[in-house]
Amino acid sequence: MNVTEPLAGLQARHNETAARAGELHDQIQHLTTALAETEARLADLATTAKVIAELAPAGGDPDPPETNTPHQTIVNAFNQHPGQVFRARDLHELLGMPTDEASVNITPSRLGRLTRQGFLTQPERGRYQKRT
Repeated sequence: MNVTEPLAGLQARHNETAARAGELHDQIQHLTTALAETEARLADLATTAKVIAELAPAGGDPDPPETNTPHQTIVNAFNQHPGQVFRARDLHELLGMPTDEASVNITPSRLGRLTRQGFLTQPERGRYQKRT
């Protein structure tokens, strides 16, 4: 029996596997370095956040900027037309909001809330105006 051929095949497989193991070791080393750098950056960021929090005024964080809520959109419309009296449907048409009955039916409750908060007055039933 000729042993040379199987030994040569085994040696070729051994060489391929050793090369692959070397590649994997290189990848592990690269990933270990990248992980250490990333963890150091995280620690730096945590330290920065802690320092900023300590330097912040004692009153706490300022409120985030308010998004344009439906209530704010309505108030803006009244501010742009201070003397005008609006019905809910008029506001929807002015603001380009949907004018279907379901959408318009929500607006009087918003207008009522703004009236109770003192932003608007109600000169007539179903009609609203900016408080002067």
